[in-house]
Amino acid sequence: MFKRSFEEVWPEMGPIVEKLLKQEDVSPKEWQQLFYGVHSVCMWDDKGPSKIFDWLKKDIVTFIKQAQRIVQSQIGEQALLTTYIVEWRKFFIQSNYLPLPFRQMESSLSGKHNSSNSLNSSSGTHSKKNGTASEDSIVRKTMLDSWNEHIFKDIKDRLQESAMKIVHAERNGEAYDSQLVIGVRESYVNLSSNLEDKLAIYKEHFEAAYLKATAAFYSLKANEQQQMFGVQAFIKYADAKLREEESRAKRYLEPSSYQALTACCVKVLVEDHLNTILAECSPLIKSYETERLNLMFRLLDRVQGGVDPMLRDLEEHIISAGLADMLAASDIITHDSEKYVERLLELFNRFSALVRNAFNDDPRFLTSRDKAFKTVVNDTTVFKLDLPTAVVNRGIKSTAPESKCPELLANYCDMLLRRTPLSKRLTSEEIDSRLRDVLLVLKYVNNKDVFMKYHKVHLTRRLILGTSADSEKEEDIVEWLREVGMPADYVNRLARMFQDIKVSDDLNSQFKTQTARHDAINIKILNAGAWGRCSERVSVSLPIELEDYIPEIEDFYKKKHSGRKLQWYHHMSNGTISFVNNAGRFDLDVTTFQMAVLFAWNQRPLEKVSYENLRLATELPDTELRRTLWSLIASAKVKKQILLMEPNCNSPKDFTENTLFYINQEFAVIKNGKPQTRGKLNLVGRLQLSTEKSQQEDNQSIVELRILRTQEAIIKIMKHRKRMNNADLQVISFKIKKYIKNRFVSGQAELITILKNMFFPSRKMIKEQLEWLIEKNHLRRDENDINTFYYVA
Repeated sequence: MFKRSFEEVWPEMGPIVEKLLKQEDVSPKEWQQLFYGVHSVCMWDDKGPSKIFDWLKKDIVTFIKQAQRIVQSQIGEQALLTTYIVEWRKFFIQSNYLPLPFRQMESSLSGKHNSSNSLNSSSGTHSKKNGTASEDSIVRKTMLDSWNEHIFKDIKDRLQESAMKIVHAERNGEAYDSQLVIGVRESYVNLSSNLEDKLAIYKEHFEAAYLKATAAFYSLKANEQQQMFGVQAFIKYADAKLREEESRAKRYLEPSSYQALTACCVKVLVEDHLNTILAECSPLIKSYETERLNLMFRLLDRVQGGVDPMLRDLEEHIISAGLADMLAASDIITHDSEKYVERLLELFNRFSALVRNAFNDDPRFLTSRDKAFKTVVNDTTVFKLDLPTAVVNRGIKSTAPESKCPELLANYCDMLLRRTPLSKRLTSEEIDSRLRDVLLVLKYVNNKDVFMKYHKVHLTRRLILGTSADSEKEEDIVEWLREVGMPADYVNRLARMFQDIKVSDDLNSQFKTQTARHDAINIKILNAGAWGRCSERVSVSLPIELEDYIPEIEDFYKKKHSGRKLQWYHHMSNGTISFVNNAGRFDLDVTTFQMAVLFAWNQRPLEKVSYENLRLATELPDTELRRTLWSLIASAKVKKQILLMEPNCNSPKDFTENTLFYINQEFAVIKNGKPQTRGKLNLVGRLQLSTEKSQQEDNQSIVELRILRTQEAIIKIMKHRKRMNNADLQVISFKIKKYIKNRFVSGQAELITILKNMFFPSRKMIKEQLEWLIEKNHLRRDENDINTFYYVA
């Protein structure tokens, strides 16, 4: 290898470099000669690399100035863009190849002498993949920086303006050439030699210009659209243009700019007109314009907090429309549990369809629907349940009225599970579906403990009378209540009732084998622990035919279970008697009280008996006797009543001691409009499981249980926290009502677990129970702060 200086080599290398810049054909020999010349100069001439770089830069600048004259000579915008893009693309391609022969020079200038790399380069097999220059190439950086300094810096404003005009024409539906905009964008992206931010030039110039032009265009168009076509048309226009701009951005912008462009479009098309758009929301919700609402929702969801007013409008509509609907139908639903539940479900399905079709079942709108529907369900405008005053020593003197919804839900369940015209006309699948619907509504009920009470009362009645339409469904509903989160102790108590009935049936079968009159009696011996608090026992003088059975049954039971005591609840019993009069012979299903009253005429069927004598004969309390007599005088089930009276009274309260009652000798079972000489009639109706006094006690027990549960929850929280102030406890009450679970440690979670599936304590109740717990030395106040409490172990 001979030593060659730069002055000897460059005259041979310069023309080759010029060919490469102009994209003229370079032979393999010339290409190798260029590698070899750079290598030899760098190896034998210490100043050779610097000289090569200086001359190479001069040639690059000379070529760029020639391209500059060509570009700037163009007059028309399209000609300018076309020429610039052509010249840029030729130059950019060469920026990837021209540096290859000069790698040895770059290594020398960087202080990295690598002979193996040099030899590889001289043979034309550069180490970079695809045979292109690396991004940190000195030559490549020089080429890009020179282009930026000599052409781009002077022409960039014209390029941006021309490109934006093309985009503007496209937005107006005029003819355009998208490739010109793409070409300009590519030059901005590729022009940067900054390795830390390759999009620096693009962001500073092209992206900024694009966003500015976009904002200016749609600011004007938005106002024109509203003035010419109205808000509804503008909403549709804004949605279409947002999707159009997102699609256009994929052609003209880098992915990093998509979010900025969307934010820009949302700002000028939605956010700047937010109040105008929102003004249309409430009327659309009221008219159930789901398509327009869905369009509005998609638009406003792009704005931070944009859908919040829509959520409020939805809640207000559900509450106002739901309550108005219930109030309009109050004459029907207050007396018909089936109509009430059907109306609630109809409302729920209507509101659910609105949320589904208009808001795509977005969780935020589902939450608003649930919150508003819960208000409708628990409203007390149409009807309410007044719980009585609780005992004073429990710390509460009065209660606010509550919704009667849980009572009506329990009544509807009873209609489905009992043998009624409703359950008879429905298939098993339809009954299952309706029971599931009841559980759906129950989810929104605050005072679930009231539902539990009435459901248990109805279940007790069905089990005692044997009127269940399907015993399997009775047990199914109990398991479903467990699945929806009803308290385990309540569900377990219901399950024990089924077990107790089965045990009672076994005892009844054994008793019948030991008595000669086994067909005349059917006993139910029930465990008081399984059936809850026993109601008040009512004294009654039973017919002698029934009195004879009582000692026999008690002797039988004592032999089976020693140490247990039987208590007779005659008001929960019923039987069948044969009734004979001038019209014929009839079998009547009656309660024990009705039986006692009718047996007063057993020895004197034609006599008239005064109210006072009936009271002495039956030994029934005044309230129960009046109610029983009225059921035999004014039964809605029969056209001809069993008993008649004189003088006539409008209600049981009008009976006096001298009111006379007598058997209707013309009584008969009417079938197809004709009186029958034989037949069977059920006069039991709704078996009275409790007296008026015990009903009050039952309602009071609800309040007492709530108090105990609240006390238990407070103690659990305080036992965990040891210390808490009054404000925190009030927040607990508020947050439970809102179904909010935040980071309020395990105390709140325990409180929710205990109470949420039963009832929601009021702030007043929490305050009163705090005072009661302090009085009983379970808690104590801080000596320096009366609103801070400590747990007393």
